[in-house]
Amino acid sequence: MSLLQFEGNVSKMIGRLDTADAPVDYSLPIGEERVPLNGLLGRTIRLEALGPIHCVHCGRKTKKSFNQGYCYPCFTKLAQCDSCIMSPEKCHYDQGTCREPAWGEQFCMTDHIVYLANSSGLKVGITRASQVPTRWVDQGASQALPILRVATRQQSGLVEDLLRQQVADKTNWRALLKGDPEPLDLCAERDRLLDNAEAGIAELQARFGLQAVQFLPQAEALEIRYPVEQYVAKPQSANLDKEPVLEGTLLGIKGQYLLLDTAVINIRKYTAYQLAFSAS
Repeated sequence: MSLLQFEGNVSKMIGRLDTADAPVDYSLPIGEERVPLNGLLGRTIRLEALGPIHCVHCGRKTKKSFNQGYCYPCFTKLAQCDSCIMSPEKCHYDQGTCREPAWGEQFCMTDHIVYLANSSGLKVGITRASQVPTRWVDQGASQALPILRVATRQQSGLVEDLLRQQVADKTNWRALLKGDPEPLDLCAERDRLLDNAEAGIAELQARFGLQAVQFLPQAEALEIRYPVEQYVAKPQSANLDKEPVLEGTLLGIKGQYLLLDTAVINIRKYTAYQLAFSAS
């Protein structure tokens, strides 16, 4: 008999850090509900894609999701779906061609953090200052350290571009789901990377001003634990577009992934999908 049963459009999982020594507390937004997930570890869960997908911006029904939850018209006109979101160093706001200048002013012309994280190994990333530590939890980082505060998204992208000449800016999802990475001394890695990028950062400070790119030498690394009872030796990714039903024992939750004994699934990929969720 089902103990829990919900149906509705899905959003990315919400991960909350209550205390430093406790694992991330996860819930799944589905319809109007938020399903607590940590307590379902070891139980059988079932997810079924029911077919409808509704754009997260306009609510229009769409046969295909673009950019994790948008219909095609919104994908082509919204600033938040523009290519410069993935490549912020290519920001074209100053050229007067931003799709939505008011949106850009609110979300891009604001403080961003350049950080180092250890998820499947060392990586560099950027996020709005208001998204710390949410961004790290969403990525499944076991360690994270802010290293620079930058005045705009474009400028953070230019700094990231400098650093990714030395270190990766992507997470290997298979390695992420096979186990916890070896701990790193992120402060030592920060010092090494910034020393090597000193000339490039000085050029950016000369271009945008000293206050635009600020070092964060006093920042401390954050350690993050995840509710995982068992990792998967050979993670296989579920595809609800091809196989609409996924069922299995919930072994763990990390980043935006549910780890089942049958497959792993990236919930964020199915944002705006109408799903039926049950646990027994």
